[in-house]
Amino acid sequence: MSEMKKTKSGLREPQSKRMTEAEVKGKIIEFAWNLKKNGYSEGTIRTYSNYLILLVKAGAYLLNPEEVKEVVAKKKWSENTKFIVTNAYRAFLKFLGLTWKPPRYRQVLKIPFIPTEEEINQLIAASGRKLAAFLMLLKETGMRCGEALMLEWTDIDLQRRTVRITAEKGSYPRIMAISEDLTRALSLLPKNSAKIFPMTQSAMQHNLHKIRKEVAVKMNNPRLLKITFHTLRHWKGTMEYHRTKDILHVKQLLGHRSIKSTMLYINIDKALFTVKSDEFHVKVASKPEEIKALLEVGFEYVCEKDGLMFFRKRK
Repeated sequence: MSEMKKTKSGLREPQSKRMTEAEVKGKIIEFAWNLKKNGYSEGTIRTYSNYLILLVKAGAYLLNPEEVKEVVAKKKWSENTKFIVTNAYRAFLKFLGLTWKPPRYRQVLKIPFIPTEEEINQLIAASGRKLAAFLMLLKETGMRCGEALMLEWTDIDLQRRTVRITAEKGSYPRIMAISEDLTRALSLLPKNSAKIFPMTQSAMQHNLHKIRKEVAVKMNNPRLLKITFHTLRHWKGTMEYHRTKDILHVKQLLGHRSIKSTMLYINIDKALFTVKSDEFHVKVASKPEEIKALLEVGFEYVCEKDGLMFFRKRK
């Protein structure tokens, strides 16, 4: 008599009839194609597929919801990872016409890690030509990794130094100016494909993980191990708000649809850049050359009275 796989709901298919791992992965490919046909973004398709494959590698049989719940419960994943995994699996079951009672995992909002610019530059300096250009692009524009991977050579204007970003995850498309250094780094890449970076996200991440591990050991700085591609988007949002104090500008730059997503950077800016001293140097100017000289050394305009302009700078 064939061994039967027992679940909460009773006996299911015989163990001998369980689909092989290759057959289950085939179902994941069918699921991904179904998402694409229904207009889901490349980022969503990639995320769902990767997390389903993660479940398979963890030993879960995707056609048995109770078994999947047991595997997820036993894994030492973060609450956020379990939340995303179960969301991906819910969509997969819907595609198969199956239902389940999902476990109660919730997304936990966290303040992202913000590295220093020096730490980011250390990774860029240690990277090969392609990864270095990719990191420079993310650092300078704040675009998502998926948006960068979708870029084609027709999206880059090397002469006028601009890049057109096709948005993902419901963001707005945008066009941005890029620096001369980034333009030069991109122009040196091979142009044997329509895409600027003809690699999968997992392949690019593998390269990053290898480089950051080497640099972390060399610099004796474990903070470098926390830098991901998305970290550079948070770094750009933080630095841009610190520079401009214009939250609408940052919202537009990152392509956010809701300003709630952008407000995070106000909190980070206050935490990272608050100056404890409330003492100021105060200067007075009346002539254009005096005003220009004060602004050039970091003084801020405060007010004007009796024809004089008052400026201050923290001590």
